[in-house]
Amino acid sequence: MTDERIEPPLTGDERETLRGYLDWHRATLVLTCAGLSDEELRRRSRPPSTLSLLGLVRHMAEVERSWFRRVIAGEDVPLVWSADGDFQAAFDADGADRAQAFDAWEEEMAHARRIEQAAPSLDVTGVDRRDGTAYSLRLVMLHLIQEYARHNGHADLLREGIDGVVGV
Repeated sequence: MTDERIEPPLTGDERETLRGYLDWHRATLVLTCAGLSDEELRRRSRPPSTLSLLGLVRHMAEVERSWFRRVIAGEDVPLVWSADGDFQAAFDADGADRAQAFDAWEEEMAHARRIEQAAPSLDVTGVDRRDGTAYSLRLVMLHLIQEYARHNGHADLLREGIDGVVGV
């Protein structure tokens, strides 16, 4: 695997640093999934869990969409994988299509980048329609970094179980 991730800035301002770390973690998940077959990407961690690399990709498409499009941009769009709002549906990748999952994730990351770049500051807020809570763009970016970091740890363990590759 060739590591083409761009390191986050060491001396950037707050926004550049958040953007850099978020993009680094996005690229880490891409790298962790690189070179695997569809079957390997769908391989579950261990019963009864449905956790798989492809499920994580699908989940992160939901996370990107929910926080950037639905909360910050206020778009009235459904979840990617569940018409009835079940966030857990993304994790079940048994019948999932690799291209569809990665295309959806890339599309949601592109939307997220456009929304973030168009925002005049990190203080821009959006509202979660489910409970009316307001969130700043700053918090959303921090949350996404945390979400990717946690799931990249899961992804590293999943990858190690597939072919022994560790330390992405």
